[in-house]
Amino acid sequence: MFDRYNRNINYLRISVTDRCNLRCTYCMPEDGISLLPHSDILSFEEIAEFVTIAVKNGITKVRLTGGEPLVRKGIVELVRMLSTIAGIEEVSMTTNGILLPEYASALKEAGLSRVNISMDTVNPARFREITRTGNLPDVLKGIEAAQKAGLSPIKINCVLLGQPEEDITELKRFCKERELSLRFIHQMDLRNGEFSVVEGGDGGNCSRCNRLRLLANGDIKPCLFSDLAYNIRKVGFQEALNLALGNKPQSGSYNKSGEFYNIGG
Repeated sequence: MFDRYNRNINYLRISVTDRCNLRCTYCMPEDGISLLPHSDILSFEEIAEFVTIAVKNGITKVRLTGGEPLVRKGIVELVRMLSTIAGIEEVSMTTNGILLPEYASALKEAGLSRVNISMDTVNPARFREITRTGNLPDVLKGIEAAQKAGLSPIKINCVLLGQPEEDITELKRFCKERELSLRFIHQMDLRNGEFSVVEGGDGGNCSRCNRLRLLANGDIKPCLFSDLAYNIRKVGFQEALNLALGNKPQSGSYNKSGEFYNIGG
């Protein structure tokens, strides 16, 4: 399906939860957040129904995000539901990797194609500082589990936070030795509209943007850097999709109503 700027919109990102088992400095306040009531969060059946409609309109790829998607109870079953929808070519996931040792094999069996794993440094002390609660070895085990399960290609997402050059060099070496694809994401500011093109990826390039975003509360957003949102429960699945597609802006501006933890980046 094409928007009014003739961009082919075929990619849907789905935030399945606003909950996370880390407290990264660039994403969450140290003391946590006001979590969505469970009644406000879309059920798996609602997500699958919406994706079925979206596929009929031209969506071919789905990525699950959060929060941290693996903390959503029953996430493997959601992957299975989505991967069996006729017309879906790929179901992928962005995760911090901590729970992959537990879930990687089951996710692969359920139909997950690949994963992006967030890891901003391979320095254990700096990793702890950035995530506030995380232990680097847990993520390294997650990467190994994803490789063993065949969730490839595996992409590593590194947010540039002013890390020392030796950190970046060591991360590049780590990824090269393990045949991991490394992407650098410049730190973004939703409120002030500060974003740039992802190094090693295609995110942040508004002229080529091909995505919509479905939030855990049912809001579908045409753009990360926009306050526009249309709730699928309130206006209906097809109408919300039509509104998001029809009002997708030519470029991002700012977002004063959302946060990274509940939009999925």
